Amino acid sequence: MGKRTSENVLLDIALKNFYGAAEELGLEDSLVEILGNSERKLSVSVPVVMDDGTTKVFNGYRIQHSTAIGPAKGGTRFHPDVNLDECEALGMLMTWKCSLAGIPYGGGKGGIECDPLQMSKGEKERLSRTYAARIEPLIGTWIDAPGPDVNTGGQEMIWFMDTISKIRGKVEPALFTGKPVGLWGSEGRVEATGLGVATCALEFLKAIKKDPKGTTFVIQGFGNVGTHAALTLINAGATVVGISDITGAYYCSKGIDIKKAQQHASAHPKKLLEGFEQPGLEKIPAEELLLLEADILIPAALEGVVNKGNADKVKVKYIVEAANGPITPDADAILDAKGVLIVPDFLANSGGVIGSYFEWAQNLGGFFWTREEYNSRLLHIMKGNFKRVWDFSQERHVKMRRAAFMAAIARVAEAARLRGIFL
Repeated sequence: MGKRTSENVLLDIALKNFYGAAEELGLEDSLVEILGNSERKLSVSVPVVMDDGTTKVFNGYRIQHSTAIGPAKGGTRFHPDVNLDECEALGMLMTWKCSLAGIPYGGGKGGIECDPLQMSKGEKERLSRTYAARIEPLIGTWIDAPGPDVNTGGQEMIWFMDTISKIRGKVEPALFTGKPVGLWGSEGRVEATGLGVATCALEFLKAIKKDPKGTTFVIQGFGNVGTHAALTLINAGATVVGISDITGAYYCSKGIDIKKAQQHASAHPKKLLEGFEQPGLEKIPAEELLLLEADILIPAALEGVVNKGNADKVKVKYIVEAANGPITPDADAILDAKGVLIVPDFLANSGGVIGSYFEWAQNLGGFFWTREEYNSRLLHIMKGNFKRVWDFSQERHVKMRRAAFMAAIARVAEAARLRGIFL
């Protein structure tokens, strides 16, 4: 049996973590072969007529890693760095995330290689609808139900859903999740991932018997996830001393006014922190944010931001991973040697997919919950998942990442055993 390797950072992380956990579980070779590969990999060309009349062709992808437990689930990102390997890695991570969360989904992921910040709304709509039409044969309520991801949101999900519904001649709201509340979306979905990240952070503080009051946080990435995580943390009494987005990093030793920062970003044409000010606030190089003095770092942007080049300079004692794969395997080893405790990504950021499951279930049933019902169910699941992984790690004397992988892989492997190999 040969182990796969990849030059892609995120896929390399995903494969190494999978093989390591599978070996520790004693997983049979046949299942290692199956789960170490994706069921389907789709590459599509996405031609778009631009506003200037020219036609540009973009690369689009959709991965279905595993459907052993249920239909594939995973977001769709618009970003210049999107590629097939990245999508496969994220699809694999979604399999483990859904398994760990105990929801009836497998893992998938997709995206388009583009820069949406340089595109008009009309160009993005044409891009979204053409992409949806290209991947339509693989999309279905009980096959693959994508959601939003980096640089996509409710509007894109409606374009996707509407396009495929028109192709099929019937409205299918459960095809995509993350839709606006006014069009089959769910109250609470927007803040679900950030709320889940913050809940894991707070449960972690409870486990190590540390009071949120007096605990300092640095959050890399002030998009949807980072913003709602920060708001939840300050409401619990914690202090956020550093935040960042593509415009740079912002630091205040006495604490950043997160509500003011949110208001500023919401009013900005591109939803950025550019121009944000408050007394005592310093703008610092983005790379320095990861190296600030604080108790907990929450990387909530892209993968591989903590790597062998900067891991030894990280000063925090704890990391809660909001992004997918923000710490490379080399950096993981360095941080472990320094005694840094890490709450892994597919545990901490699973609030989003749990929220997607809620929306999907409501769409299928045609009955919608209140925000209070939604959040109550989400917090219950997140707290239970955290406790299960924490207890497993303490009993087995393994890192939380390894504990989470082992628990998640074991559930998928059992489903694959029961269903067997066919076609």
